[in-house]
Amino acid sequence: MNGDFFLGAAVASILTKLALRYSENAANQSRRNAFTAEAMFVIVSIIHLGKSGLPKRPMTDDDLDRMQLCLKVLSEKAPALIHVFEEDCRRSLAALLAVKQKEEKEIEKKTKKFVATIQADDPLLFPHLSGRSDFSNSEDMFETSLSQAVGHGGKKDTYDLASSKLNKVAQLTGFSDPIYAEAYVHVNQFDILLDLLMVNQTDDVLQNVTLELATLGDLKLVEKPSPITMAPHDFANIKASVKVASTENGVIFGNIVYDLKSGVSDRNCVYLSNIQVDIMDYIIPASCTDLEFRQMWAEFEWENKVAVNASVNDLRAFLNYLVKSTNMKCLTPDKALSGDCGFLAANLYAKSIFGEEALANVSLERTTDSHGPTITGHVRIRAKSQGLALSMGEKITSAQKNAGKEFAAKARAEE
Repeated sequence: MNGDFFLGAAVASILTKLALRYSENAANQSRRNAFTAEAMFVIVSIIHLGKSGLPKRPMTDDDLDRMQLCLKVLSEKAPALIHVFEEDCRRSLAALLAVKQKEEKEIEKKTKKFVATIQADDPLLFPHLSGRSDFSNSEDMFETSLSQAVGHGGKKDTYDLASSKLNKVAQLTGFSDPIYAEAYVHVNQFDILLDLLMVNQTDDVLQNVTLELATLGDLKLVEKPSPITMAPHDFANIKASVKVASTENGVIFGNIVYDLKSGVSDRNCVYLSNIQVDIMDYIIPASCTDLEFRQMWAEFEWENKVAVNASVNDLRAFLNYLVKSTNMKCLTPDKALSGDCGFLAANLYAKSIFGEEALANVSLERTTDSHGPTITGHVRIRAKSQGLALSMGEKITSAQKNAGKEFAAKARAEE
């Protein structure tokens, strides 16, 4: 009576297989018909219960289609359908169990296998005293240099810490404004630290320079920065901390107000550009069982259905692009996604650092129109909170807008 009709669909499938096996082995025709009729009666009773409205949750269309298929197999007993139920289903189950067992073994190897990468007599390396190009935590620099000299070493990573910080700098004012401001946005789990650089571009002394910030979304400003005084063409750093309470897109906006020493006007104001808080900083891939996924899918009340229409030809590549763009993990095994039939369905799952869970069901189809190959379909997102469901939907919408350009650029690079 709790509405778990997936169990009813499984019972219908089991009764169908038992009836087919009994029909093959029993010699008495009347007993075969009686057993088949009794199995059909049980299946019809489950369907009637699902449509009666008595259970807490109604029966889903997938479970109803499964049980109706079982009734069709028992009534018609077509050789093709019998072969599917008796042979193909067993092979598919064996393949699924093999994939699950392989994944469990890989996870067990990762968790149990421990390799000491640093020995007791290894020299100490101090990252804060050296640049990234001067040390390596896992390689012998002499051996690396020697292998590169003889041509066996790979290309050295040119990653620089400063360049990564520059990617997180947001320009807040224009170059012609009296005060130029830019902020380095550092996300540290539950906190967002704004390191603001302000430059006085005037020839006047600016007094009571105050940074006024406000937030939209589930963000909270911890403390108001103190006013400062800036000399002509002087610069100053101001830090502000913002608390994050939940996983949803937020906006930080505000202005800089100041007084002139000459007293020409009472109060001057410079408006700042908005700082968008990206939800991907809080989303991490996670895994769960099929049963847990179905339970959460039935329990979560907020759903956001996002239409997909992208000028891409490869379904699997587009799915991988969505997984990478949303920081979600694909729960569907690779064997279930293999092949090329023009359709693709997969389940995605992720969790936030706040413990919030997000589910996604991807249903895609490859079509061809006047503009060329196109992928259409939809992505259904479910979550406990409305903000998370809407934010994930916005991320998928923005990702598919850029998918065509990225795949086209990748194709030109390969050519």
